[in-house]
Order: sequence, then structure tokens, then C-alpha cells
Amino acid sequence: MSSLNKFFLLLLVFLISPMVLAKEAVPMSMDPALEKKVNKITSELRCLVCQNQTIADSHAELAIDLKNQVREMVKKGQTQDQIDDYMVQRYGDFVLYRPAFKTTTMLLWAGPFLFLLAGLTMLVINLRKRSATVKDEEDLSPEENNRLKKLLESDSENQDSAKKMDGVDKS
Repeated sequence: MSSLNKFFLLLLVFLISPMVLAKEAVPMSMDPALEKKVNKITSELRCLVCQNQTIADSHAELAIDLKNQVREMVKKGQTQDQIDDYMVQRYGDFVLYRPAFKTTTMLLWAGPFLFLLAGLTMLVINLRKRSATVKDEEDLSPEENNRLKKLLESDSENQDSAKKMDGVDKS
């Protein structure tokens, strides 16, 4: 078998393999209004397997089962609140993307604001400490100012003489 034939065979395998691994689409309800309501409800429920996806977006088997269960509950005429209550009773507040504000979820709701407040407080404290440690020339006594000027002048002279020495050494 020539290398060109091997290449085409390999290309054919790569093109067909995704089709072999593809799953069958999840059957939807025949009623588009019902399916829209199911999608609205499941988009507010967290997938317990994926945890960062909604049940509507997840392809995990548990999420598909829960979506089918929500579909059946909607067919029976249950409201979103009734379905949410059922899911919370069964899986806890974690299943809701927007859990109710109550004593058990208070930290969940207030936590981000508390962290922001703590961070801003630390920032203000650090900036005040930093500004307090920095001294201006005005904070120095006249004797200290004269000494500082002399040190800066002598340092400048030392740098100038070093540059002259470098110039003499190079020539």
C-alpha cells in the first residue's frame, strides 16, 4: 500500500470517527411551549455533576434525567416554585442558582460583599501606613537638609569623576 493510500485511509478514519462516537439527540417534547417552559426552569437549576452548568446546558446523565423529571412535573401542571421546592428538598439549596435568602444562605449572598469590604479596608489601611512612612523634605530639620544636599553633591561628584576615569581608561 502506498503512502498516499495510507494517508487517505487515515484521513477517512479521522473523518468518520466523530460520527461513530456521536450520541443520539435527546428527544424533545412535541409541544414547543412546554419545552420552552422546561428550558426556562432547568436553566435556573444547577447540574449536580458538572456544578458549573445548568441542567439545561449539561449533558451528564443525571442532568438529562432531572430535565426529563422536570418535563414530567410541568406536564402534570406544577409551577416553577413547586418544582424548585421539590429539587431543594431532594438536593438542598445548592441545586438553585439563586437560592432563597434565609439564615442558612445568608453568607452565600453576603459573602462577596464582605470580601469586597474587607479588601477595600485592607487597601486603605496599607495606603495610610505607606504614606505615613514616607518622609518629605519638609519633615527634615534644616541640619538634615544641609547634610542631605552635601551627600547628594558628593555622590554626583564621585559619579562625574568615575565617568572621566572611564573615558581616560578607554583612550
